[in-house]
Amino acid sequence: MCGIVGYIGPRDATPIILNGLKRLEYRGYDSAGLAVINGNKIEVRRDAGKLNSLTELVKKSPLTGAPGIGHTRWATHGEPSGRNAHPHMGASGRVVVVHNGIVENFLDLKNELIAEGIEFKSDTDTETIVHLVEHHQAVGLDLTEAARQTFNKIQGAHGIVLMSADEPDKIVCARIGNAGGVVIGLGKDENYIASDIPAILEHTRDVIFLESHQLAVITRNTVHIETLDGQAVTPEIHSISWDAVSAEKGEYRHFMQKEIHEQVRAITDTLAGRVDFSKSRIRLPELKLTPEIAKRIQRIYITACGTAAYAGMVGKILIEKIARVPVEVVIGSEFRYSDPIVDENTVVLAISQSGETADTLAAMEEGRKKGALIWSIVNAIGSEAMRISDGYISMQTGPEIGVASTKAFTAPLVDQYMLAILLADLRGTLDDEARKSLVADLRLIPDLVSRTLNSEPEIEKVALVLKDIQHCLYLGRGINMPIAYEGALKLKEISYIHAEGYPAGEMKHGPIALIDEEMPIFCIAPKDPWHEKMVSQIQQAKARGGQVIAIATEGDELVQGLADQILWVPDTPWMLSPVVTVIPLQLLAYHIAALRGLDVDQPRNLAKSVTVE
Repeated sequence: MCGIVGYIGPRDATPIILNGLKRLEYRGYDSAGLAVINGNKIEVRRDAGKLNSLTELVKKSPLTGAPGIGHTRWATHGEPSGRNAHPHMGASGRVVVVHNGIVENFLDLKNELIAEGIEFKSDTDTETIVHLVEHHQAVGLDLTEAARQTFNKIQGAHGIVLMSADEPDKIVCARIGNAGGVVIGLGKDENYIASDIPAILEHTRDVIFLESHQLAVITRNTVHIETLDGQAVTPEIHSISWDAVSAEKGEYRHFMQKEIHEQVRAITDTLAGRVDFSKSRIRLPELKLTPEIAKRIQRIYITACGTAAYAGMVGKILIEKIARVPVEVVIGSEFRYSDPIVDENTVVLAISQSGETADTLAAMEEGRKKGALIWSIVNAIGSEAMRISDGYISMQTGPEIGVASTKAFTAPLVDQYMLAILLADLRGTLDDEARKSLVADLRLIPDLVSRTLNSEPEIEKVALVLKDIQHCLYLGRGINMPIAYEGALKLKEISYIHAEGYPAGEMKHGPIALIDEEMPIFCIAPKDPWHEKMVSQIQQAKARGGQVIAIATEGDELVQGLADQILWVPDTPWMLSPVVTVIPLQLLAYHIAALRGLDVDQPRNLAKSVTVE
């Protein structure tokens, strides 16, 4: 989970940046670096590994000056190494950048720059940003305008910070989409920048949160904010309480809302270090999966509870479709009592946010007794589930405080998609073109999630209409059938409204009897292979007087003409569509519960980790 820290003011930036990065270590990273302006030049120190390595490097080769910027990085393009660590400088050595996010169109941009004679010194997508800035400066633009032109050219969701030795009195930063926050801390004759509040909380509690598609020019004494198309913005200054809980919530009302919005960053970090977009390859080293093991596997059991089990249902479709391995999903509490058919050619894959769920752990132990290979997808590093696994995938979502899981649902969807590609690749069941296409689709997901989150104001309006409902039905088909279950669960968990998830094709086998004017029907109907079937279900619900709320692909006029309310999602590759279709349902549940005045983060009778049977 990449971290950013910046400082402009009269003090030496180096210790401020190093201390700030230290406070972001919980986010995880595989390299770190910093840059300062010393006199009329930029000095950079960076190295692979943890901050200790960077600190030792700075001790051996000190650098002082201000302003300065620093970064901790999870690799997405290029292996973890000193040459790929941030910050990155341009060819002139006069501009430097740190960056969170994925430049979706970096290959096209890189090829254009190489054709102009630019020599790349790293394997990263980030380096395209600094070269583009210098390209625009070469025709006479200052740093701010060169940055603006660059930000409008790159695709994806980003947090970006730039500085130039030719304009040492300013730092330029931007937030594009929801790839992680950009927080500006206000001081006296000095200002700060960070990707998260804890990095700068010891220096200031007055902060500005950049919104999507906003650019900030920061000097010692001023902060000027405008949109990427040049419209001035009057920012709201937030005063953050010194207590840790308030600081962690930042600009959000509840942790659940914050964690829903953190899904862009969480998914970006889930990809980091695991997807090599330049080679179209997946790396999951902690899984310890070899070609020999991959070819031996004859069956996979996915076992989990609650939200994690619904993620596993999506995973079943992905693994069977891509890797052609039979998969069964068994609820954790049922697994050990079902006498599952397990042998040494079977994998038991457990999914758990906490890694301490008693029923899931018991299922893992049952699998081990029968000789299965045990894998886990877990959020909590060092948890019991991770320790007893033969191999694991860490979710990389960071702490999830809200009891109702959100980012720890979408991250395993991406994890299982990557697992399916790797498994197919090692088994020899996936040709190069198919693999390249599947891997390339991953680059799109952070921005698609970001665009979906931008619809929150419209979703809140729908929540206002629905806040007093007593019962509702969620319908989905195919890969989005589990999203119907998950959407209903979210509403039940935090709003205490009776909600039932159901396979849409089964509507006539019972639930259709419930449909009337008082029964809202949520229909998950993106443009996927089941779209035509879902349109039929919507028509049947409408014919019986049902109020239909559809989750639909932007521009779908057919669904728009049928549904009473629509929660739009961007057009998404169908195998990754659950990552975006679930987000409106998360936001809707959140806003309904908040409008009802309920304790969103700690709903009654529920706990974050269920550690008893």
